[in-house]
Amino acid sequence: MFGEDAIAQQLADARATLSSAVKSPEAHQIDPIVVEGADGLLRLTLNPAGRVDELEMDGRVMHAGSQAIAAEIKRMINTALDERAEALGTDEPVPDLEAMNETIADIQDRSLRQFQAMSASISEVMAKLHGGR
Repeated sequence: MFGEDAIAQQLADARATLSSAVKSPEAHQIDPIVVEGADGLLRLTLNPAGRVDELEMDGRVMHAGSQAIAAEIKRMINTALDERAEALGTDEPVPDLEAMNETIADIQDRSLRQFQAMSASISEVMAKLHGGR
């Protein structure tokens, strides 16, 4: 049977592992993705977090017209998002590790308090059974 200290240590180890992932998210990220369009007149950069970081336009692209430019930017964004999903190896959203760490900390704190209360109740019953009070 696990004692209170063993359970507390297991939970603390799990939290430490998750916390290290939260503190160094760059280890779990991909490189920025760059997509060009309109024969090199447009360039879009998607940062490691999946947000559009830069959109560069050569002035000559303005001759294409606003609808053509908008369609090309839309295509470039979708291409960048597809490349990012492929690089991550999943279409699943990345979990919020910080929120998970906070939830685990809360669960650990509540669990330890409940375990201590149960342990105290068991000790009290055992004391009564062995001639206490």
